[in-house]
Amino acid sequence: MTTASHDPRPIGVFDSGIGGLTAVRELFRVLPGEGVIYFGDTARLPYGSKSSETVTRFSLEIARFLVKQDVKCIVVACNTSSSVALETLERRLDIPVVGVIEPGAEAALAASRHGRIGVIGTYGTVGSGAYTQAIQRHRPDATVIAHACPLFVPLVEEGLLDHAATRTIAEEYLAELKAGGLESLILGCTHYPLLAPLIGSIMGPQVTLVDPGAEAARATARLLEQRGQLSAGPQPEHRFFLSDQPRHFHRIARAFLGRDLPAVRLVDQTDLPWFERAHA
Repeated sequence: MTTASHDPRPIGVFDSGIGGLTAVRELFRVLPGEGVIYFGDTARLPYGSKSSETVTRFSLEIARFLVKQDVKCIVVACNTSSSVALETLERRLDIPVVGVIEPGAEAALAASRHGRIGVIGTYGTVGSGAYTQAIQRHRPDATVIAHACPLFVPLVEEGLLDHAATRTIAEEYLAELKAGGLESLILGCTHYPLLAPLIGSIMGPQVTLVDPGAEAARATARLLEQRGQLSAGPQPEHRFFLSDQPRHFHRIARAFLGRDLPAVRLVDQTDLPWFERAHA
């Protein structure tokens, strides 16, 4: 643990795409003095349908890239990476790593008096059982209903947030959860918070929606304060990297971040000076 009273280095954040900007948005809100370096692996998404081994390798590559940018900690905004790669990242890196699973699980439990919790996410996140395990570590008698919602990501990226087709699909995905008497629902993919108004209208006001990316941002703020690593510098500088620039990128990114992005730099994963290959 550092004894420094402040640390001007930026916070690293990564996701399989640009959905992790929802976590960055919360970092900007709770830590306005901190610089952020963001990496979105848009060339290789989605992670949710890939093997655990592949996701871990990709996560290590990106983490090593961020370490070379001299970040003081890393927020793994990607639910799939947090589900399968967090332990490896914590073991391999010399800086703190914050995932979304534990903060999301704790927030869901806090909102669930009787421990009835739902989880929606990608196939990878739901299949890993990571949220269920985290919840039941804290409360073994909790009831968790999990359901994969793979079509939510492309619908969000097409901007179809309140389209009739999106509502039809959401009602189908959420039918079991709606019938489960839930008290909280974890939005276990960085894209899903943009569908929160729709999901909330289907689930009803008695169900608290939990955004794990935002919870991870708040956990990062607490961690840096405890470690004496909050920045005390001037206006923070932010840098954004992508491995590919998708169509409609700026429109989608603005929706996630709530404001226009600064200039984005593209990084080719095969360009060794920029992107260190690191195998699990």
